[in-house]
Amino acid sequence: MPRKYFKGLKGTDDIWEVRVQHGNNIFRILGFLDDKDLVILNHAFTKKSQKIPQKEINNAETRKIQYFKQKVLK
Repeated sequence: MPRKYFKGLKGTDDIWEVRVQHGNNIFRILGFLDDKDLVILNHAFTKKSQKIPQKEINNAETRKIQYFKQKVLK
């Protein structure tokens, strides 16, 4: 997927956002990069405001940490 669809979130541990519109609904999908070519999308929610709630960012960052911990164990 071209990088133009991703927006880096300031103040995060390299978390990126993808916005998807389906009908009248707008979804935000948060994720991160694993190496250069692998995108891990790990948290999605319905967009209700311009600003992303901190709890949604925290969920994505927690899942990122869990992902890399499990990857090291394999």
